[in-house]
Amino acid sequence: MVLSDLDNWFVREVLPLEAALTRFLRRNWRDDAEIPDLRQDIYMRIYEAAAKGVPDLVKPFVFTTARNLLIDRARRAQIVSIEIIADLDALDFSADELTPERHASGRGELRLLQNALDALPSKCRRVVEMRKIEGLSQREVATQLGITEDTVERQVSRGVRALADAMVSSGVRLDTKAFGRAQNDKRLST
Repeated sequence: MVLSDLDNWFVREVLPLEAALTRFLRRNWRDDAEIPDLRQDIYMRIYEAAAKGVPDLVKPFVFTTARNLLIDRARRAQIVSIEIIADLDALDFSADELTPERHASGRGELRLLQNALDALPSKCRRVVEMRKIEGLSQREVATQLGITEDTVERQVSRGVRALADAMVSSGVRLDTKAFGRAQNDKRLST
């Protein structure tokens, strides 16, 4: 059986994210029995979208697709759990349509964020990726990298602060609450 370029891309870029995707789904969906079905639906959406055009940034695309599927499922449910709605509201989703302008702006911001992430020192970058993108706990990151939990905490703080600074210096407006926390962290650490 010969795999197509799309199949190869999917196996190479999307399937390695399965563990992080499963953790994301477990954190944001109450019924663990539905996780395999949700994951399969996400894979179908990703594959169909990639058939039209492969995304530049795979991780954000996968997790945005997952988030959108969870929102769709919650909206279609006959009886929607208050907990599900509260969890989805906490993720701060906008219900308005994604206009071409917002899509282009979002892609640009993702590119800036990826560049800022790539500019971090390798240890710091890996810790931030594991904590903030893959969703591992502080203890899991420390164990996998053979460092202390305090080191993980410091690296995440430095990395997130550097990312926020890079985004702001590029002209991106950040959520003032999140930026305020980053600025407070910066003042405390200096």
